[in-house]
Amino acid sequence: MRRYLDEVSIVGPDDRYARRFHTFGAGAALLAPQGVIYNERYVAIGDGALIGPEVTLAVGIGPDQEMLTSPVITIGRRCVIGRGSHLVGHWRIELGDEIQTGPYVYITDQNHVYDDPDQPIGWQTPREAAVRIGAGSWLGAHVVILPGTELGEHTTVAAGAVVRGRFPSHVVLGGVPARVLRHYRASEGWIDGAP
Repeated sequence: MRRYLDEVSIVGPDDRYARRFHTFGAGAALLAPQGVIYNERYVAIGDGALIGPEVTLAVGIGPDQEMLTSPVITIGRRCVIGRGSHLVGHWRIELGDEIQTGPYVYITDQNHVYDDPDQPIGWQTPREAAVRIGAGSWLGAHVVILPGTELGEHTTVAAGAVVRGRFPSHVVLGGVPARVLRHYRASEGWIDGAP
C-alpha cells in the first residue's frame, strides 16, 4: 500500500497541483513523500528536474506571503535535488541547469544578524543576499550554502562544507568555512590550492 501511495503522490507537470508553481517544466517531478512546500507561485522548476523525497521548498516565512521578486527560487533544467534538502528563499536563489545535490543540503538567501547584543537574535532584522549556483555543479551531502554565495559553473562542493562568498568555475570547495581545494586550468589540468 505504501508503494502505491508514494507512486500516486508523485507530482508531475500535468497534475493540478503543478499549476500552483511559477513554472513546472516538462518531465519534472516532485518525488514522494514531499517535504514542506509553500508559496509555490514563487518557485520555478525547470524541464526534467527531479525534486527528491522530503525536500523543503519554502518561500518567505509562511504561506500566502507576498514577495518582492518572482520567482524567488529557480531550479534549472535536469537538476536533481537530494532527499531532505531545504531551499529557503526570501529574495532570490538560482540553480543553473544540471545541478545535483546529495541529501540534506541547505540553501538560503537570508540569515539572522547579531548587530545588537542586547536584543534577541530572532527579533533582529535578517539580511538577504541572492544566491547563484552555476550550471553543472555538484553539492555533496549536508552542504550549507549561505546568503550571497555565487558559485561558478562545474563546481564541486565537498560533503559538510559551509559556503559563503564568490567562487570561480571549475573548482573543488571544502571545509568550514569552504575554501578552494583544487582548481582546473585548461593548460595545466587540475591543480591543488586556490587559483
